Amino acid sequence: MSRYAWQKSSYTGPNGNCVELSRPRGLVRDSKDPNGPWLQVEIAVFIRAVKDGRFGP
Repeated sequence: MSRYAWQKSSYTGPNGNCVELSRPRGLVRDSKDPNGPWLQVEIAVFIRAVKDGRFGP
């Protein structure tokens, strides 16, 4: 069992493909491959960057 509690995105579609966020560490993983690599991010910094449009086309 993982030592983290994982939560799926509220935008998860019927096929279940989404990203999951862990608590308490702010790890991100692909729900299709829960044993695959995790990405550790500083969530507050990431959200601020998205809101600022840094990941736009």
